[in-house]
Order: sequence, then structure tokens, then C-alpha cells
Amino acid sequence: MKYQHILLDIKNKMAWITFNRPEQLNAMNAMMMDEIIHALDVVDKADSKEIGVVVITGAGKAFMAGADIKEYAQQTEAQFDAFQIKGHSLYAGIENNSKVVIAAINGYAFGGGFEIALACDMIIASAGAKMGLPEILLNLIPGGGGSLRLAKKIGINLTNEIVMTGRTLLAEEMHARGVINYIYPRENFIDNATEFAHSFTQQLPDRLQVIKQLTQEAANGITPALQQKEAAALGKFYRSKEGQEKIQSFYNKSLEKK
Repeated sequence: MKYQHILLDIKNKMAWITFNRPEQLNAMNAMMMDEIIHALDVVDKADSKEIGVVVITGAGKAFMAGADIKEYAQQTEAQFDAFQIKGHSLYAGIENNSKVVIAAINGYAFGGGFEIALACDMIIASAGAKMGLPEILLNLIPGGGGSLRLAKKIGINLTNEIVMTGRTLLAEEMHARGVINYIYPRENFIDNATEFAHSFTQQLPDRLQVIKQLTQEAANGITPALQQKEAAALGKFYRSKEGQEKIQSFYNKSLEKK
């Protein structure tokens, strides 16, 4: 598959999946989502002798700014539902991947971008990187498991405050909360990320796979029923007058800036 919106680079037993729409802050549209899912499947099926770890990052100053609002605002209800369902396949492609998957947050990571990072096995970030789940500011809620995974990592009370306000989080706060493993200087971020990821290529793949499965089971809290409930709630809010007003307003403002 020839990618238009991402890059897939495999070298030294590491696969780098880079979101590559820097002009749009790597906002994810339907085609980009398809490409990410395809790339995750490629690395999942690759021989462990060729790929031991996957690093997900972004081109330019953003990791991923979330869903592409320009496309989001023009979706039919059927297209919206299909986009959300496919999104669940993307997150599952990370969590169920046979390889260790590391999010390297190089800049802005909001909405679906932060949800992708939360689905990864580990997260590293550049100093001062900003992230969050701001869907409430569009009268929506996260739909890719963001509130569920964040609650699993930092607890219900703090997750409620973060998701209900949609506030921006700094990498340093998330590091203090245990969500981010390490923070590296911006100027050396890729070198540090490469060194961190390379350390896992030295371990036996089957051991890493078992550890990954066990830690996920130990933190068990996300069920299909709960995901369906979340998806149903998002669909309701997306269809609401208040949700559509905010989405269309955001979209119209983006047109005015051109």
C-alpha cells in the first residue's frame, strides 16, 4: 500500500510510523486512519527478527491534533458512525499488536492523537509537549476510549476533571502522574526516542508479548460493552443541536482563517 498521509520506516529492528500531514498538525482524516491501521497490521505480522518495537510519532510540530474537523464537520451520520467504528480497530491494532508500541509525542497531541498515545504500551514526550482530550469544548466526549484509558492510568477523579473541562495538559504533569515514561529535550528528541526504543529490541520478543498481555489484563477495566456505551453516547452528542453548532462554528472559523 502506498501511503499519502503517513510514513513507515523500518530499520534496526524498529518500525517508525510517522503521521505526515504537518500542515494540518497531522489531524486524522478517514484515509489517514486507513493507512495507520494498515501500517499497524504490517508491523504486527512482521517477523520479530525484523521488527521488535514500533514507534509512533508525528512530522512537524505536532504528534496529532485529533480528528480533521474539516472532514468531521461534513460527515453524514453514517460516515460519522463508520469513522468511529474504524477508530476502534485502530486502537485495538495498537493494544493487540504483537510488537511493543511506543508513542513518541513530539508536540501537540489532542483528541484522537492523545487517545492513540494512551493506547500504546509506553509514552515518551518532548519537553513542553501539550496534550489533552478537549472534546467537551465541542459539546462532545472522547470516542476512542480516551476517558476510559486515562481513568485506568491516573484514576477516576482526575480523569473526570480533565475530560469535563477539556483543559490542556503539559507533558511534565503527565510524567508526574505516571502516564509518560520519560521527557526528553526537544532538540534531541528523536535521538533519545531511538535510544529508548532500541533497548526493547534487545529483549526476547515472546517475553515482551507475554508481559504486554499480562499488564493489560492486570489493568482490566475496558470491556466491549463499555466501549459500546461510550460510542453510543458520543453518537448522541454528535447528533445533538449543541454538538453540531460547535462543530460547524469551528469549521467556519477555520475557513475564515484561510
